[in-house]
Amino acid sequence: MNQKTWWALAAILIVIIGLFGCAGSRAKATAEAPGTPRAEAKAALSAPDLSPLPPETETQAPLSKEEELLLEDDTDWSLQPDEAIYTVADPLEKYNRGIFYINDKLYFWVLKPVAQGYSFILRPPARSGIKNFFYNVAAPVRIVNNILQGKGRAAEAEWARFLYNTTVGVLGFGNPADKHPQLNPAEEDMGQTLAGYGLGDGFYLVWPLLGPSTLRDTAGMVGDRFLNPVGFVERWQDSLALSATKEVNNLSFRIGDYESLKKAALDPYESFRNAYIQLRQSKIRQ
Repeated sequence: MNQKTWWALAAILIVIIGLFGCAGSRAKATAEAPGTPRAEAKAALSAPDLSPLPPETETQAPLSKEEELLLEDDTDWSLQPDEAIYTVADPLEKYNRGIFYINDKLYFWVLKPVAQGYSFILRPPARSGIKNFFYNVAAPVRIVNNILQGKGRAAEAEWARFLYNTTVGVLGFGNPADKHPQLNPAEEDMGQTLAGYGLGDGFYLVWPLLGPSTLRDTAGMVGDRFLNPVGFVERWQDSLALSATKEVNNLSFRIGDYESLKKAALDPYESFRNAYIQLRQSKIRQ
């Protein structure tokens, strides 16, 4: 990026922090009158816990359906002999395992440290605003795919959500539409659209940095890229920087989740593959 672009991005971050930094203040607890039964009960309950509290506790964003499914991965494959489990061919397993290993190292050596530094610099309200902004900008992806799948009401809801958050939510940095269930339809992407038209998965793939996918979902990912306004940023370097910012910002809310799933799995590669495939099937059936 040229110097003007860097100054512009710095100014945007300063404005974001100014807008959302004040939202991190905590509500004050009401005091109980001394000597009352309720006050004594509270004192008795709180007395044993003498461990010091951290100076500031970061509130984690609620898990999305996708992240819950990926983290649960609690399917007992050995106890379901009579139930058909959806699988996808993995003829490139050796290659996929190699890329999975590289991605694993990149996560611990690069992505996680960057996300930790990023979360240290920006307060949670500011990062939530950035996450909301990128989600709002990607509304055309969800609207078009709803239309292609014949889900007219969901497309209308996505359009209304976009307008509401863009105006009342100040360019999408706020998310007032989240309080209205009718404005929060299930997310749709091109991979789901292609599946709805009968296109099969093809085979399983793991991409550097991008992670697990299938041949069909890879084609869908390319299609969604053309529907996302971020892909139309004039310079490809700027577009790539915005996409990287989005991913690092999202990761800053999920530090530790990957480690938890990997630690619980006997074979992390198979665990992530199975979780991804079942996740995609659940989204296609929704």
